[in-house]
Amino acid sequence: MSTATKPKHIGRNISRIRELKDMKQEALAYALGVSQQTVSAIENSETVEEERLSEIAKALGVSVEAIKNFSEEAVLNIIGNTYHDNGIVNAGLNYNCTFNPLDKVVELYERLVQAEKDKVEYLEKLLNGK
Repeated sequence: MSTATKPKHIGRNISRIRELKDMKQEALAYALGVSQQTVSAIENSETVEEERLSEIAKALGVSVEAIKNFSEEAVLNIIGNTYHDNGIVNAGLNYNCTFNPLDKVVELYERLVQAEKDKVEYLEKLLNGK
């Protein structure tokens, strides 16, 4: 039995990073100035030219090394180490609201009402000026 490792499938890595960034093939194709079919062909190929890989990395907002060294296990480890089982976020991140959303809604409506009052006042001045 051989213990030789398979070379990384660069196209598959590009595809997974694109999907994780919630980007469609069409959007990547537009950013690269190619067709969606070309992006599909790139994602199905095991190797990609360095120049093209650099363009793709720039369009995806990652480094060339990130594409070359991408692994599903690393992503899952990061996600697993960021969150506890009970839902409390690790690493000092706070996703809880620090304000009352209802107060923000009331504040918004008060500003909208004031804007309408200002409009009415302005229009009355225009009518009285004639």
